[in-house]
Amino acid sequence: IVARDATVSFKTAIWFWMTAQSPKPSCHDVMTGRWSPSGSDSAAGRSAGYGVTTNIINGGLECGKGTDSRVQDRIGFYKRYCDILGVGYGS
Repeated sequence: IVARDATVSFKTAIWFWMTAQSPKPSCHDVMTGRWSPSGSDSAAGRSAGYGVTTNIINGGLECGKGTDSRVQDRIGFYKRYCDILGVGYGS
């Protein structure tokens, strides 16, 4: 249904963005500052922003795997859209 129905697809994406998937916070909470890293998050180098959001969405496929084409593509897309929007990449 998600693949065939644009409305369901959009609602699914919004649900995923807004809903925490324990033990991970929601992407929304990370990007709006409603999430604060725990001690173990900080020790693992996790801080609010794009990296944690990527971990929530695709962590099992991309995070902790070293550098590969998927990681490089995601970084490139991020930088491209930052450039288009005229905003900095962040730390």
